[in-house]
Amino acid sequence: MPVVFFVAILLFLPMNGRAADVLIHHANGYADTVQRFTWMTIHDGRVAAIGNGEAPPTEYSSVVDMQGKTLMPGLIDAHGHVLGLGQYRMRVDLVGSESLQIALAWVTEQAPPGTGWVLGRGWNQVLWPGKKFPTAADLDRVMADRPVWLRRIDGHAGWANARALQIAGIDNATPDPVGGEIHRDAEGNATGIFVDAAMALIDQHIARPGDDEVRYALVVALKELNSLGITSVHDAGVDTQTLTVYKQMADDGALSVRIYAMISDAGENLDAMDKPLHSYGGDRLTARSVKLYIDGALGSRGAAMISDYCDDPGNKGLVFSGQDELDEMVSKALGMGFQVGIHAIGDLGNRMALDAFAKAQEGDSDRHRNRIEHAQIVALEDIPRFAGLGVIASMQPVHATSDKNMAADRVGEKRLAGGYAWRKFLDSGAVIAAGSDFPVEYANPFHGIYAAVTRMDQNGEPTGGWYPGERMTLQEAVRAFTIDAAYAAFQENDLGELRPGKWADFIVLDRDLFKVDKAELWQIQVEETWLAGVRVFPANE
Repeated sequence: MPVVFFVAILLFLPMNGRAADVLIHHANGYADTVQRFTWMTIHDGRVAAIGNGEAPPTEYSSVVDMQGKTLMPGLIDAHGHVLGLGQYRMRVDLVGSESLQIALAWVTEQAPPGTGWVLGRGWNQVLWPGKKFPTAADLDRVMADRPVWLRRIDGHAGWANARALQIAGIDNATPDPVGGEIHRDAEGNATGIFVDAAMALIDQHIARPGDDEVRYALVVALKELNSLGITSVHDAGVDTQTLTVYKQMADDGALSVRIYAMISDAGENLDAMDKPLHSYGGDRLTARSVKLYIDGALGSRGAAMISDYCDDPGNKGLVFSGQDELDEMVSKALGMGFQVGIHAIGDLGNRMALDAFAKAQEGDSDRHRNRIEHAQIVALEDIPRFAGLGVIASMQPVHATSDKNMAADRVGEKRLAGGYAWRKFLDSGAVIAAGSDFPVEYANPFHGIYAAVTRMDQNGEPTGGWYPGERMTLQEAVRAFTIDAAYAAFQENDLGELRPGKWADFIVLDRDLFKVDKAELWQIQVEETWLAGVRVFPANE
């Protein structure tokens, strides 16, 4: 027997010689970004073997003929907000509103009946003529008799009407909280816009949802993610209640997406946990990461910058905590055995996060795999520190194409040399774990892959790409949504590729993403999604 053939047989033999339960054959399969296969066998939800040509003759409980369809590993969104997505689908949706007038009309049309709070999300003043923040008086023109609270698209600012301000007791004497800002007019009156930590002044007056409502929202979100080919999500910012509901769903076999939960902050949510939660419910739920927050977002000028915003002199954004406090939170989480992911968008926020990791890790990087969530605007001299410290850059490619219309206004061309700088990160040796930040952006991972590869929006603008030198290759972009995202969650031995021993999480596509024109990448449709060898989309009848 030729040596090459013998090695191939060894590579594709079923694990432990066990018979496979499921045969997938006649597939245009990708085990990763390079290795191809035409058949795959599955046992106990994991890949037993892959190969080319005819599958081994044996008995299978199920045989699925892919008829030449493209099959690839399930995609991992390394930064999303599952509960937020589900709630967003049940509230006023202002995404895409192209003017204040349209946004107000949509509030009127979509507000649920009753007298209680009207909640919603998605407005973006940058897309409106004049680009000015809206006011409570604007909302009062269409809805003054009940409280209204609408989050900006990035979730880092909120817009309230006068009734909401009244309920919250907001007046001229209300101080700005640390890490937050109340927008005020020339007379010192609150205008209705609350940024970052100031949003809690309104949020605390809105009743928390019950467990049943949380579960319903999670189910709504998971079904949407199934349809988009997402088989695992790093849920960035989970509270104790949501984690409890996740565990109940795992117990009930109701988690159709794997959840890598990032506990929100190092306070009471972390204190409620004795230790990390590993591979719960058949490996459907893991909670071994803590998400901290050091600054806000670029669109609301809350991202912490080393120097002033170009379009708002005197404003350097918001820092949520001092360096000593951040250092203490990082040390606490690491001491409890958790990975730490720090939300940092501005160059000052990123530098503070890196400094905190440098102090806490004491030269030990591989064990922690700490992360910076977003890493959008980074000083050039700080980019190599990611690889040096072993810090993972958890980045969202669609943010670049969404922010391109305002980023230069906010920070100027010079600082954009370190903005959304995927190529510089990769060339420095850093690992990029890609996500979407849904519902801030649409959760479709092929939109992210397209943005990463082209640096263009879906209208093909700007021609040639926005700062095209920062593009990823297609293989790099796919890795960022598969094996590198798995690495960011310590799950590379189980997820991210279709290889013997790993979970059989895969998707079936309407076209071959490695052969289509790059302009088509965002149009790819998911026809089937499988988790642990079971089809979850379309849902089995």
